[in-house]
Amino acid sequence: MNPLKPIIGLETAVNPIDSFIQEYGYGKDWFVEYCGDYQQQNRVMDIVNKKLYLAGEHAILNKRFTTLDKDIHIPNKIVLQYAKQLLTYATSFLIGNKITLSGNERVVEEFRKIYKTSDYDKKDFDLVHNVNKFGNAYEYVWIKPGQARKISSKIIDPADSFPVYGHEGEYVAFVEHYVSGNVSYYNVYYPDRVQKYSNAGGSLMLKNTFSNLSGLPVVYRNDNPLDSRYGRSDLEDYMTILDSLELLLTKSVISYYSFISGIPVITGQRLFDKKAYKDAEGLDRNVVGEGLQLDSDSTFKFESNEISHEAFEKLYKTLMTSLLDVASVPAVAMGKADVSNLSEISIKLMYSMASIRARVTEKYIKESMRVRFDKIRTLLEYKGITFSDEEYESLDITFTHSIPQSETDIISNLKTLREMGAMSIESVVTNSPYTSDTNSELQKLQSEIKQDTNNV
Repeated sequence: MNPLKPIIGLETAVNPIDSFIQEYGYGKDWFVEYCGDYQQQNRVMDIVNKKLYLAGEHAILNKRFTTLDKDIHIPNKIVLQYAKQLLTYATSFLIGNKITLSGNERVVEEFRKIYKTSDYDKKDFDLVHNVNKFGNAYEYVWIKPGQARKISSKIIDPADSFPVYGHEGEYVAFVEHYVSGNVSYYNVYYPDRVQKYSNAGGSLMLKNTFSNLSGLPVVYRNDNPLDSRYGRSDLEDYMTILDSLELLLTKSVISYYSFISGIPVITGQRLFDKKAYKDAEGLDRNVVGEGLQLDSDSTFKFESNEISHEAFEKLYKTLMTSLLDVASVPAVAMGKADVSNLSEISIKLMYSMASIRARVTEKYIKESMRVRFDKIRTLLEYKGITFSDEEYESLDITFTHSIPQSETDIISNLKTLREMGAMSIESVVTNSPYTSDTNSELQKLQSEIKQDTNNV
């Protein structure tokens, strides 16, 4: 008998979350202990620090004051908010153009309705933006209570999110924890239910329990070579370069303004009337418009700080170029270069690195969106709308990167494809740069066709 082979009849199905609680020694209120773990708190503090950085609290503001001639000078510290622009650019480049759904007509129609009624295009943008800023984003798909029973999603703040993973990396539960009005709230998501707790009144109490029709919240992340569960914020690539830029600018401005008038230096003996200047021991530091009497061997001059404009410009340009290279942002997109009369191929080459970077993030976002669509399919089944596996698996997602294009060229290409019979009218309308609402435009076209037919 194989000792490794399980004995039939003795296997017991263990709930993954129960196994997790037992394995790590948590108690009844395991979610409170889990949220208080050092690793979880450290992760949350990292997210909070990134939020503070994006709000303008940079390292340069904590630099010590400089001392000059026994006086404390508080310099004007320069804060550069380039990080916000770079993150917004990365998000807009990937998801600024709405995603395109393709596949079985009936499936696409249902999903487009949900996208429109629940404003999923905005949710997509916010989720991708959170991934770029913090490395992760979280979304709970549900049916809103009410007569409409609309399928929608709740985006959960990454700082309030505590996904629970087993020792093999399996996703077993999710805790949403936040504090409001000195009261702690815990929304605990299990695969089959959601339990809400709070310590209002002084003790932790279960407030409500709901059925969970869609399962655990969807986890969005980007590439992280060190952790397969949590992504890595793009902000970490920018902060050190921006800190150096801010330090360079701040020190240069301090040096210029502190020594703009120079420091008066006297060598030799100064001649002055002791009766008029009883307390005089040297040149008055606040002297303005006063003559000086010096001995024949004495000298007087102003010493000033020499600033090398060439060195400053070289350092600044090197740091700025490095920042744009790391962010995969073409200089022209940030107004750092002037271009004109570029061909379509030249533009594509200019944005090639931005496209490569976006494709990496796109891979992870698309993977999570498929999980979202699985949950939407499940909720549609509760509403009596079902699809066969073949119909549903035809559903695909297409991202259109925000690369500058000539609208005239796009329309010319669409016209050529339509005349060749290689593209439908619906695809022409969908890809037209002048179409804001595809469904509405198609309905208008159908009305025009019917009207023309009736007139004939």
